[in-house]
Amino acid sequence: MEKIKVFISSVQREFAKERQVLFDYLMQDALLGLFFEPFIFENLSASNQSAEHTYLQKVKECDIYLGLFGREYGYEDNDEISPTEREYNFAKELNKVCLIYISSHNAEHRQKKELALIQKAEKEIIRKKFTDETDLKSSVYTSLINYLEEYKYIRTGPFDASINKEANFNDIDKNKVVEWVNMAKDKRGFPLSVHTSVKNIFAHLNLIKDNKLTNASLLLFGKEPQRFFLNSVVKCAQFYGEKIEKPIPAYQVYKGDVFMLVNQSVDFILSRINASTGTRDKNIQVNIDYEIPRSVISEAIVNAIVHRDYTSNGSVQVMIFKDRLEIWNPGKLPSNLSIADLQQPHSSFPKNLLLAEPMYLAGYIERLGTGTTDMIKACRDKGLAELEFVQEDVFKTTIYRYQNKIENGQLTGQLTGQLTGQLTDEVKRIIMVVEKPMKRKEIQEVLKLKQRENFYNNYLNPAIDNKIIELLYPDIPNHPKQKYKLTAKGEELKKQLKKENNG
Repeated sequence: MEKIKVFISSVQREFAKERQVLFDYLMQDALLGLFFEPFIFENLSASNQSAEHTYLQKVKECDIYLGLFGREYGYEDNDEISPTEREYNFAKELNKVCLIYISSHNAEHRQKKELALIQKAEKEIIRKKFTDETDLKSSVYTSLINYLEEYKYIRTGPFDASINKEANFNDIDKNKVVEWVNMAKDKRGFPLSVHTSVKNIFAHLNLIKDNKLTNASLLLFGKEPQRFFLNSVVKCAQFYGEKIEKPIPAYQVYKGDVFMLVNQSVDFILSRINASTGTRDKNIQVNIDYEIPRSVISEAIVNAIVHRDYTSNGSVQVMIFKDRLEIWNPGKLPSNLSIADLQQPHSSFPKNLLLAEPMYLAGYIERLGTGTTDMIKACRDKGLAELEFVQEDVFKTTIYRYQNKIENGQLTGQLTGQLTGQLTDEVKRIIMVVEKPMKRKEIQEVLKLKQRENFYNNYLNPAIDNKIIELLYPDIPNHPKQKYKLTAKGEELKKQLKKENNG
């Protein structure tokens, strides 16, 4: 088998030792040495051709460009471009797989042109920071093993398609399957009925192999997915300022199947960002408008859960700051997909395809391959700053907030006042949207919340306990026509809220 050629590039005098370490490592490692053939400057033989021409020829011959970027930009030619940047540009032009490793220096310690080169690479490809030789070797090893798996040089099988030897069909919640089939039929015209056996439904979705459950089936429909996957949780936190620091006003660790994780995480965010309530000029029902579109939040959360690396011990993290929302997931972009690609229509390469397909069929993913561009457009239409995607040890999505600049309607995210000061934002919002007796489902839909348990625990029950909302049929809680209405206290609170909002 012809070996995969790896061109190791850097400013010659800055990373001479690290280049040699990587060369020796790739040559001597029992596994990597079978597949990879590295090249470094130091091994260039005498030639009549210029060094620059020879290096670019080596870039042309290589399969992988591996760049080490640090503090120095290096020698500049007549066009004031360094050989390292020329090599990188040429590799990109030839669509080579590019792996960039960046030293952990602060920006102020880098030369301006080197910083600009790093910033360019950050927008185009996968990059990773390193602190020392050991860290660098570990990162390179992980990247090259991923390359071998992705290009089918070695076959370990996708995580979601792997059989889970510890599970059986008693670990599947049949009610979840029935609920999903109803959603999939409604959203995408799923062909099987709710009366179809779970095994046949799973076979249709490729969720079983030889009548044995895959990891995906448990993540989607398991009674207790975390019994098998401790890391399949979403950690959500809110911070007062723009940094991760105490006190933390809200923190939750959500568990359950992937649909529950999405719903709970989205509802957590919606409960803690600003929102405006519209008027009844055009609609009989009052609408609520969140500072970040729900579709953007949902897409970011779904992407984090579907595309994460489930073999990692890390978890999906959601952090709400004063100025932004950050969503981290322990995963990486495929090597043939760059950060720049996410900002335009692109092919879809889901890491966990067996998770992605059922979520698409249930309407949690609108169209494969267009999610990020839809997010970008929705943020622009809303007047928000540009989304940011960053690939480091984790994949990070940053969505900037509207920062209390909602112009129409009443801002309900940060209400104050002696009468209403002790109310939670969730209770304030339910007060503002209930205009007449409404069903539980109607209120939940106006607030754009999906998780029923969250709605009861954080919105409806506290409002009832505080005698702000009351049942239309209090003596028959399960009345088929049960609705909820504001009490006299609730009506008074609504007047006060409107007065405070109007300043």
